[in-house]
Amino acid sequence: RELLDMEVKAKAWRVPWFERLVQPCLAELLGSALFIFTGVLAAVEGAGRLQPALAHGLALGSAVAILGDI
Repeated sequence: RELLDMEVKAKAWRVPWFERLVQPCLAELLGSALFIFTGVLAAVEGAGRLQPALAHGLALGSAVAILGDI
């Protein structure tokens, strides 16, 4: 018996292992490093409380904007 096109079942598409496992880990590492290093560098200067708070906020905002879709 010959199968029609409608009867052939399509295989389920799987996300490649790199996009599923490695890419989120690298994004988390990069975002955390950006967040920590900018905050530490802003706090090392000793310019008060406002500058480290703004640096952390801007680092977090930029990390979310850049890496948010991953």
